[in-house]
Amino acid sequence: MTTTEGAILKVQDGAANLPSMNVEGSKAFIGDAFANPGGAVICSGFFELFHSEPLVYEYTYDETKFVVEGEFTLTDMATGQVVHAAKGDVLFFPKGTTVKFETPDHAVGFYAGHRSFAP
Repeated sequence: MTTTEGAILKVQDGAANLPSMNVEGSKAFIGDAFANPGGAVICSGFFELFHSEPLVYEYTYDETKFVVEGEFTLTDMATGQVVHAAKGDVLFFPKGTTVKFETPDHAVGFYAGHRSFAP
């Protein structure tokens, strides 16, 4: 449910029932809570990953991600850099970065991206 009265917008339970990213072999789900609200060039929402085949994603925009629960293992496909991110960690992905996402079990992240399109 989205509250649209006044300047402050709210989405209730934004991480529930996220749609699949439809990547074969990967149990990855994503959904914008806000997609360019009021014409702003920013989107935010939730990303959920279950243990499965890794998800490889190329960022065509700048994004920051907060790990809400679980743990992600991230690999920069260009450099081989590996980062382990757990609940409470904050990440930044610059435009042009290709990242491999993995999790040993299940993880959820909240993201905010500088973009004007849905993933």
